[in-house]
Amino acid sequence: MAKMQNPDAQMEIIKKNTVEIIQEEELLNKLKKAYDNESPLTCKLGFDPSAPDLHLGHAVVLHKIRDFQDLGHEAVIILGDFTGRIGDPTGRSQTRKQLSEEEVMNNAQTYKEQVYKILQPDKTRLVFNSEWLSKFNFVDVINLSSKYTVARMMEREDFNRRYQEGHSICIHEFFYPLMQGYDSIAIEADIELGATEQKFNILMGRHLQKEYGQEPQVALTMPILTGTDGVQKMSKSLGNYIGITEPPEDIYGKIMSIPDEIMPEYYHLASGLPTTEIENVKSELESGNLHPRDAKMKLARQIVTIYYGNNEATEAEKHFQRVVQQKELPEEIPQVKLKQNEWGSSANIIKVLKVTELASSNSEARRLVKQGGIKVNGKKINSIEEEIELNNDTLIQAGKRRFAQLVVE
Repeated sequence: MAKMQNPDAQMEIIKKNTVEIIQEEELLNKLKKAYDNESPLTCKLGFDPSAPDLHLGHAVVLHKIRDFQDLGHEAVIILGDFTGRIGDPTGRSQTRKQLSEEEVMNNAQTYKEQVYKILQPDKTRLVFNSEWLSKFNFVDVINLSSKYTVARMMEREDFNRRYQEGHSICIHEFFYPLMQGYDSIAIEADIELGATEQKFNILMGRHLQKEYGQEPQVALTMPILTGTDGVQKMSKSLGNYIGITEPPEDIYGKIMSIPDEIMPEYYHLASGLPTTEIENVKSELESGNLHPRDAKMKLARQIVTIYYGNNEATEAEKHFQRVVQQKELPEEIPQVKLKQNEWGSSANIIKVLKVTELASSNSEARRLVKQGGIKVNGKKINSIEEEIELNNDTLIQAGKRRFAQLVVE
């Protein structure tokens, strides 16, 4: 293992963009011990695979744990195949729908593939928490639940709000933070990272480690990235997300669509650029020497480069300039073949959006139509009930950047 940087230098890197470290002195002591012993710290980050894709919001924390890897420490990514069957109640106004084992495992597989876009494989352990949680008997469950009180659990903001508003709270939801906290015991975590909304869950791990006789982990929280709507947090369910495995031109185009006022946030949390360069961009914007469009193009190009490389970023920019700025059609439009005897002469727009893969689900297709984002042969579709003609001249456009050409056989 390469020689680590001294603990003070490590702290400077770790503290960049972080919201809170509990406790900072403990973290420094852990870093000193690791430095003296040339032994890496175990840095925990958990994901419940409740949806199949990781987005830029997830990447904020992933890039921070990559910082720890670059400093010589080990990342343990816990895929919550067991906790995912309950679902994290954080920020929820009602009980989550429980996922099947098959749904969870399918989503977990995509997470395993995507985290290596950011993390170093040789310094990453991927583990499923069913490895230890599925072995619990009822005595173990009783013992674990005895380590925390209902009164303390009800201090949690989302539980308290639901109780005050008369919404039901199922008993199994209380087990979620306990189970997630036990993960820290299972891997003997030194540090746990997460978004600010995960503070309660991370502190639960810290509490349980003390109860089970382990040295408590340090809690490190990161900011929550605002979604492309500029209002709510980035979320797949809200449709305001940018997936890290989306096509480069889609990532580029979505970055170009964000409101100007949240651009500095994206520069700080998603660009990976040095602070001095980011501050220079902000200064140029404030002085009027840099147009917001050009600053956003620089941001979009940088983010695409992180996940796909410089060549793909250049092509994505050319695509944006040609299709959006110059309002030309792309050089290559995907063709989707339909059999006339199976489809007939017309079909509902929702069904067509699914088969052309311009929408990943019926709900996304309906949302795109309702937002006015779908055109067929240049005409905007205004109703989810609309039937469109199926022929070789049918060109479907979703948003400003995605197209599909029907080929009817």
